[in-house]
Amino acid sequence: MRYASAIVCCCLAAAACRGDDRPDETAAAPAIDSAVAGITGDTVRDTTNAVGDTTVTATAVMQDAAGKELGTVTLTDAADGIAVSGAITGLPPGEHGFHVHAVGQCAPPFESAGPHWNPSSKQHGTLNPAGPHAGDLGNLNVGPAGTVTAAGTTRGGRLSELLDADGAALVVHEKVDDYRTDPSGNSGARIACGVIQRAP
Repeated sequence: MRYASAIVCCCLAAAACRGDDRPDETAAAPAIDSAVAGITGDTVRDTTNAVGDTTVTATAVMQDAAGKELGTVTLTDAADGIAVSGAITGLPPGEHGFHVHAVGQCAPPFESAGPHWNPSSKQHGTLNPAGPHAGDLGNLNVGPAGTVTAAGTTRGGRLSELLDADGAALVVHEKVDDYRTDPSGNSGARIACGVIQRAP
């Protein structure tokens, strides 16, 4: 009996000595997200940056009514909508309405771009109780040199919705958007337009 007790004490002592020197080999490894791995081909355990992940990007080359190129705007999916960014030149100084329109055509005077992109059938403007359109973006504040950096995010939606069969376009208007009046915030004529196209 004394011999058995000695063996038990030795085993307990060995276990205590091991302490943190070696990892617990019985601990479960983090699970692989098999759904993500199956789609992306990623077999590592951290699937937050999965191999094969892609981000859809689109561009719109802005042109005036004479066909002069004014700059390129880039569109990408964001957490809460579609992010729009890029430099535009050759515009009249002052504030101008800036919107996503529902048709991918830019034949001057740009009426071919159709109405604002409005998949939820709302009224125009962030100050409108029944608004806004998904395609309502903030005004562009163009400086004295006629240049502006466009930056904004649509009110929801995904880029794939703009790259459908009839496409979509970005349009700059001649006047400031009042963010309230339906259907376009009293922003006047369309002075620049760019068809939204998937980037290579």
